[in-house]
Amino acid sequence: MQNITIASNLSALIPKLELSCIECDIVLETKNDKLWNVILQKVIELNAELKVEQISQLPGIASSRKAYKLCGKDPARYRLSAEALLRRVLKRKEIYQVNNAVDLLNLVSISSGFSIGGYDAEKINGHVEFGIGRSDEPYEGIGRGELNIEFMPVFRDLTGAFGTPTSDSVRTCVTNDTKRFLMVIINYGASSLSLATQMAIDLLKEYAQATNIELKTISGQ
Repeated sequence: MQNITIASNLSALIPKLELSCIECDIVLETKNDKLWNVILQKVIELNAELKVEQISQLPGIASSRKAYKLCGKDPARYRLSAEALLRRVLKRKEIYQVNNAVDLLNLVSISSGFSIGGYDAEKINGHVEFGIGRSDEPYEGIGRGELNIEFMPVFRDLTGAFGTPTSDSVRTCVTNDTKRFLMVIINYGASSLSLATQMAIDLLKEYAQATNIELKTISGQ
C-alpha cells in the first residue's frame, strides 16, 4: 500500500476528513458488458429517484462543497467529480465509458456521492500527502488540460501534484497497461465510508479480477 498521509493544514480546516484507500492488482479491460449493464441500470434508477437541484443536498456532495469553500476554492466553478458525474447522469441520462476500473469507480461515486480518485499505483513516486494546492502549481487534468489547483484539495507525491477531487491527472492515469490500481474514496465528514468501500471492493473483485487487495483508512486526526 502507498504511504499516504493528510497534511496538517488540511486536517485543521476539515478535522473529520477521512480517506478510504484500496490498492490491488487488476485485469484491465476496455469494456466489461456485465458491468456496463449494471451502470446503465443505475443511471435509470437515479433519473427516477433524483432531481438535478437535489444533487448539492446529498450528504457526500454537500460536505465536499463545504470543504472546497473552506480551502478557498469555488465548488461551482471547479465542480467535484461526483457532482459533475451526477449532473451528467441526470441532465443527459448518460455517463462516460472509459475502462472497467474507471467505470466501476464512477459507479461507486454516483451511488455514494463521494468523489473518488483512481490511479495507476506504479506511476506514483514515493510518499503521498493530501494537502492544499499552491499558486502556479503545475497540473494537467484528464480531459481538462492545465488546471488551476490553487486552494484545491490535492494529492502529491515526490514528483508533484497528481490528483484532485475535481479531476485526476494525466501523469498517474489508468491505461491499458495498468496492473496495480489505487482507489481513494474521500469523505469530508458526511457519513461512514464503510458501505462505499465494501461496494468498491466487491466490484473490483467481480469486474476487474482484483487480487492482492490492501485496505487502509486514513484520518486527519
